Amino acid sequence: MNNDDDGSLEGVVAAHTVLSEVDGAAGRLVIRGHALDEIAQRWRYEDVVALLFEGFFDTWPQADGLRAAIGRARREAFERLQPNDDALLRRLPPIEAVRALLARLPDGDDLPTALRLVAAPAVYTAAVMRWRLGVQALAPDETLPHAADMLRMLHGRTPTAAQGAALDTYLVTVCDHGLNASTFAARVVASTGAGLGSAVLAGISALKGPLHGGAPGPVLDALDAIGTAANARAWLEEAVADGQRLMGFGHRIYRVRDPRADALKGALRRLGAEGSVDAGRLALAEAAEQAALAILREKKPGRALETNVEFYTALLLEALGFGRESFTCVFAAGRVGGWLAHAREQVRKGRLIRPQSVYVGPAPKEAAAPVTLQTPEPVLAH
Repeated sequence: MNNDDDGSLEGVVAAHTVLSEVDGAAGRLVIRGHALDEIAQRWRYEDVVALLFEGFFDTWPQADGLRAAIGRARREAFERLQPNDDALLRRLPPIEAVRALLARLPDGDDLPTALRLVAAPAVYTAAVMRWRLGVQALAPDETLPHAADMLRMLHGRTPTAAQGAALDTYLVTVCDHGLNASTFAARVVASTGAGLGSAVLAGISALKGPLHGGAPGPVLDALDAIGTAANARAWLEEAVADGQRLMGFGHRIYRVRDPRADALKGALRRLGAEGSVDAGRLALAEAAEQAALAILREKKPGRALETNVEFYTALLLEALGFGRESFTCVFAAGRVGGWLAHAREQVRKGRLIRPQSVYVGPAPKEAAAPVTLQTPEPVLAH
């Protein structure tokens, strides 16, 4: 389907990519030849970044590998913080503060630039959230895995293995997802030759929009309002009757259950097994999910409205201690790997993205004949 009349570009092919395939009918996400359920529970974020970057850069880290290189890049990103940053940036919404900090990084197209941009959102998200609490930002620990160090910089303590693995699962799960709005924005900017930093800034600016990356927080708002599992059905029925959208359900692409939701639900259950998730909160969420799905099938039988990635994203990030105002920042920390890979893929193609538009405005009016001004006769002095 080509909806070129509504401006959405839905159904229009704008890129051929080796990076990811989103099969909405089958509920399948493939990341460079690997099904999501194959890698989400087993890979660290650094591993999926290596997969995404493969073949797009002329140099590669030495024997110590990409994990160590990203650790060094976290330190480099931290060193760009300035003493008065906390006073200046704590007043901004976290995603805008992180974007402002990313804008300081030098632009470029090489691997060191890309690795700084991979590392920086994790460092700056933790710093901004600590500043909002009135405490100092913590320097990275280069020896830790990327996800574990993000949690350590946020909380001031080394996370458990399950907590680090849970954040890895999230970052891997959201690393890339076809030609979504923020990835397309990054590719457009990259196609101009502006540089990887500029492409990432375009991506994060698109991600902050509430129609793209801003939905997980309202999932928790709804759970807070529901209160108890016993109240889930009545509250959700009233919300649907009032015309409210149930956050965490339905997706523009998926006609069946979002495969990312199951990956995150599995990570959440593993956290629960070690006691890192409030059992009552998890029971409330599962009751709300089942009630919402039942109500949507009854009230909107012609629409495919299944659980999407946002529902369990909200619960997982809450369990890991991220404030809901930071959720879009954590999303960016995962999606940045995909933005950068797409940017490099676009640059390798060497084509400026320049679509056409169809003018539907008013026709020009017929111009009136120009008025000829008479030059006055010169006045002679007597």
